[in-house]
Amino acid sequence: MSVFSRKDFDDHEQVVFCSDEASGLRAIIAIHNTSRGPALGGCRMWPYESDDAALTDALRLSRGMTYKSALADLPYGGGKAVIIGDPARDKTQALWRAFGRFVDSLGGRYVTAEDVGTRPDDLEVVRQTTRHVAGIAEGGAGDPSPATAYGVFVGIRAAMRERLEGTDMAGLRVAIQGLGNVGYGLARRLHEAGAELFVTDIDDLAVGRAVRELGATAVVPDQIYDQAVDVFSPCALGAIVNDETLPRLRASVVAGSANNQLAEERHGAALQQRKILYAPDYVINAGGVIWVSHESRNFDGKAASAHVGRIEKTLGEIFACARKEGVTPAEAADRIAESRFRHRAEAA
Repeated sequence: MSVFSRKDFDDHEQVVFCSDEASGLRAIIAIHNTSRGPALGGCRMWPYESDDAALTDALRLSRGMTYKSALADLPYGGGKAVIIGDPARDKTQALWRAFGRFVDSLGGRYVTAEDVGTRPDDLEVVRQTTRHVAGIAEGGAGDPSPATAYGVFVGIRAAMRERLEGTDMAGLRVAIQGLGNVGYGLARRLHEAGAELFVTDIDDLAVGRAVRELGATAVVPDQIYDQAVDVFSPCALGAIVNDETLPRLRASVVAGSANNQLAEERHGAALQQRKILYAPDYVINAGGVIWVSHESRNFDGKAASAHVGRIEKTLGEIFACARKEGVTPAEAADRIAESRFRHRAEAA
């Protein structure tokens, strides 16, 4: 199938297929839109079941980054890279340097950063062959995952205000799917605010840590959807709100850090029909990209954190717009974002 005829293709400006025989690198870099500035987006490393699945992920994630940067009012467009491989076994310095050379060949149109399966120390190796890297030590901002967790935390507060008519998290019941850097950081913040946690992850060690340190209740992965909670917080991979899982959700709010949480657009309407409030993923999980957008020699952590905190206000505006216009929060968010990057492209 041609890239242009795929359902996930959305007038992407550029899709680059990267292959380096010496290092074993197989990667895809997708640039969705650069009307607001260079395409900024993380590099994900994952053992995709097929090349087709990797391309789908790259196309969907890069589009989401355009909308994310627009709603966060950043001078960036949207892009994403995916590397096909197991991050636990396939990482080598040669692979990261080869990836950096491909990023560099784009002349600054794409700026890479951390994502699922990659870490700041991986990006330090990428930096050896390109300067178009964000979220490393020399930028001053460092690891953006705590900022992403903070953004989801304040986003949950906005959703509580909209649906639960209050922001006191004492006794709030939250099911967290995924305890990576962001998921665990979110769990810690929620625990400190008095929330009751139900957690799951494919990593038993991460679950055990949450049980010991945060008093969380461990849940078998497939049963996380069935928990009677106030908030379901997906913090792993995407497409988890789908025909199979949606009828099982017993939460009032879906708000988490995972990208592309809705398997299809129609699932946003299905959530609304079930009176479940959805916090659009690319809005609530924008903390990391906001954080690294402040990188400079004079990095100001307080200013960056305050910018991340504005996610709460942005979500409140989206919920209000959805109510006023009679659409889903996902549709309201799309409309606002598109008005910011498409109008700029037309003006140019």
